[in-house]
Amino acid sequence: MAEEKKARAAAASGNGESSAPSVSVGEQKSQYTRRFPRFIIDVRLQVKMFQAGEFRSCWGRSTEMGQDGIGATLTGSLEPGEIVTLEIPLPLTPYPIKVRAIVRYRQGLRYGFEFLTLNDNQRDTIKRVCEYLATRA
Repeated sequence: MAEEKKARAAAASGNGESSAPSVSVGEQKSQYTRRFPRFIIDVRLQVKMFQAGEFRSCWGRSTEMGQDGIGATLTGSLEPGEIVTLEIPLPLTPYPIKVRAIVRYRQGLRYGFEFLTLNDNQRDTIKRVCEYLATRA
């Protein structure tokens, strides 16, 4: 995060040491345009997965969320393509939301998850939370 702020400051002042065009952190992760914007969110989440023939879980902290996925830093190890269950305590909700997700990318301890099979209630809740997070940005 500190590196991103330094890069933004250097780009804004025109004193960047590199002649390469500036690239945001989101663009470094992927070369496609997101379907929905991401919003900063910092909550402790639990990840449940099936690995090596047994159910396991680990904890993490979310970094950003959109209507179709969430980014987080985790204590465990996952691989892209792995299917997991996320338990996320969201603002505006009395209980953590439980959603299935697929690991879309991994950079060290940082992971990107895409939500799978959201029911209408989950989709509405996530949309409402994203609208709330947009007002706090």
